[in-house]
Amino acid sequence: MEVFAIRALQLILCLSLLVLLHEGGHFLAAKLFKIRVEKFALFFDPWFRLFKWKPKKSHTEYVLGWLPLGGYVKISGMIDESMDTEQLKQPVQPWEFRAKPTWQRLIVMLAGVFVNFVLALFIYSMILFTWGETYVPIENISTGFKFSEQAKELGFRDGDVVVGTEQKTFTRFDSNQSISDVYRSISKASACTVLRDGKKVQVPLPGDLNLLDMMKQVPPFMTLLSPSVIDSVVAGSPADSIGLTAGDQIVGVNEKTIVSWNEYLDEVSRLNDGLADAETAADSMALRSLALAVKHADGSVDSAHVVLDSQMMLGTSWHSPLANAEVVTKSYSFWEAIPAGAVYGWNVLKGYISDLKYIFTKEGAKSVGSFGTIGALFPTAWDWHRFWELTAFISLILAFMNVLPIPALDGGHAFFLLYEVITRRKPSDKFMARAETIGISLLILLMVVALFNDFLRFVF
Repeated sequence: MEVFAIRALQLILCLSLLVLLHEGGHFLAAKLFKIRVEKFALFFDPWFRLFKWKPKKSHTEYVLGWLPLGGYVKISGMIDESMDTEQLKQPVQPWEFRAKPTWQRLIVMLAGVFVNFVLALFIYSMILFTWGETYVPIENISTGFKFSEQAKELGFRDGDVVVGTEQKTFTRFDSNQSISDVYRSISKASACTVLRDGKKVQVPLPGDLNLLDMMKQVPPFMTLLSPSVIDSVVAGSPADSIGLTAGDQIVGVNEKTIVSWNEYLDEVSRLNDGLADAETAADSMALRSLALAVKHADGSVDSAHVVLDSQMMLGTSWHSPLANAEVVTKSYSFWEAIPAGAVYGWNVLKGYISDLKYIFTKEGAKSVGSFGTIGALFPTAWDWHRFWELTAFISLILAFMNVLPIPALDGGHAFFLLYEVITRRKPSDKFMARAETIGISLLILLMVVALFNDFLRFVF
């Protein structure tokens, strides 16, 4: 329950900030051109609202809604989510949206997107200014990587250190963004350069690997190769009961030779899958029983029999492949952080747009999620660094999604305004109302799919 509360609070704070600033962009742009704003709503307020306030001599009512799916500003003389068409039957007033030149209306429509985009770049810049960058250069990972069977069929070998493709040179593999960048580049590349036994080797690639398959396959396409050396043992654990100690290395599981923690996890994962079909306690005990071969620090090898706990845990931590690697720390001044953050944010957005094509696949559609999926991205303990990283990323997503030419979104309104500029013909109010209805229906359908996917992830 505590984990849920921490993630929920981070999600609510993130969305509140982004929605407030997005709608604030529309609000300020409207005020700039003397367009009347009738309502400024943080979150939606169907049927009732949690709070409302209207200052004296102000035309704007400020509202806190109860449904955290977004927010809106109700602008006079405009067909929007409120579907208020009665106002449009009255004579045009000088303070209305429809009374203003097309270029002013276009700026009002795109102001929210602009704020989200600039906000994301600013947050990334301030992350670099505040925390800098600390990472292990990918070529310093002496143990290399562990590859899936698919990757090995392409020519990769366990222990290879991937250092780049013809498209880009890899610098790191220690964050969600850097891992995504490496996978994305490999999926499009015709060749990948690896360090193998100290020499650079070219691994030819087809150039059209499915990124979603690479990232979702079990075991992963590639992950850090972690030697099966025990770093510590939990007191009272199965490992402790058979006398395992720090420095011991597991070199065999159930008569299968292993050299890495990755292989140990693969074997245990296979056994864990069988637990669902275990019909008796004896069946379960058999799956949890492992015959280990253990190599000690003095080079001797012993056999041991252990029964894993009910969670299939041995009770050990493993020696990290990054523990002894040389770390690079880079600090940024305020003025250095601004362009560096902008470049980083732009690359994140390009990667996101590049990956959108997978949404139209069967597996991609399953990956669409709503608040449950987004909330699960936040850490289980409050971490301001990670919070701001995710807030910047979500701000970029909001900016891009809102600029799509879909009726009911900012991009849809902007599309019709550009049509007006090009043709010098303004779409009728009746047409705009129908387009808004279609757009809202599509968005509701997408939200239903996302909520259904969240439900399936929660239940299964």
